Amino acid sequence: MRLLLISNSTNPGEPYLDYPKKYIKEFLGEKQVSAIFLPYAAVTFSYETYEEKVNERFREMGHRVESIHNFEDPVAAVQKASAIVVGGGNTWKLLKTIRDNRLIDVIREKVLSGTPYIGWSAGSNMACPTIKTTNDMAIVEPDSFNAFNLIPFQINPHYLDANPEGHAGETREQRIEEFIEANPGMIVAGLREGTMLLREGMHLSLIGKRKMRLFRKGEIPVEINPGDDLSFLLG
Repeated sequence: MRLLLISNSTNPGEPYLDYPKKYIKEFLGEKQVSAIFLPYAAVTFSYETYEEKVNERFREMGHRVESIHNFEDPVAAVQKASAIVVGGGNTWKLLKTIRDNRLIDVIREKVLSGTPYIGWSAGSNMACPTIKTTNDMAIVEPDSFNAFNLIPFQINPHYLDANPEGHAGETREQRIEEFIEANPGMIVAGLREGTMLLREGMHLSLIGKRKMRLFRKGEIPVEINPGDDLSFLLG
């Protein structure tokens, strides 16, 4: 299994998908890949706009994407895909549309058979067992919280340590602690911006310049350094 799970698409002051582009290029390789793109997380802009936005960056890498909404049979499109790319946006809408199109099992089977999977933000949430650790509002209601289950732990993308002045609500850490209290067997990876997880078979590592925060019920959260071997999370 090959996964590249990116916390965020864009760092402040940078063009779209700029910081992860070299890692995406390395992940896909030198030979041109035409990947199926899932734009379903888009809410306030069209799938066509999203497809072109992603393609602008992918062309710089020598690759391209074609949005799944262009295909009459989305299941067949996935079955023929040489790579799968899932963009960020609203995770609830993304999951609902994927489930409505009956793509959960077919995408999972494709990725388990070796088809590369790239996701950022909501697309990284989709690689988890469920989307319960997303940061997004539930603007629509999918028939299940279950996602692709490509990794046996949860990701919280865009993880923040900050508690802004004047903010009286829970911190991100407190929200995750609530999750692991209610789901005691599940580990949560707080994936900070500018970082990503790379899975190659049974090897998992953290890429980027920031640490990752790991949460388990009953334990003090642990900071994981970039480059550390995280394969124990796949056990």
